[in-house]
Amino acid sequence: MSLKIGPIIERASVRLAVVLSPATHDALADYALIHARAHGRELPLGDLAALMIERFLQSDAAFRRARKSLRQPKSATE
Repeated sequence: MSLKIGPIIERASVRLAVVLSPATHDALADYALIHARAHGRELPLGDLAALMIERFLQSDAAFRRARKSLRQPKSATE
């Protein structure tokens, strides 16, 4: 089985609170169980959700292009 979230490495973090629907919470809990079986390590749901958000942002090409424009200095004609 090949899950999008592979083995987990330790890293720095920032705390963020989110509200999920019950169905999304249940799906996340099921994903965590499957991930633990595949990789031999249980993860807190919040850590798993953070990794999913990270992978989503990395895979969104339109977001990456738009984000680059945020970092470019405005031209003198604007």
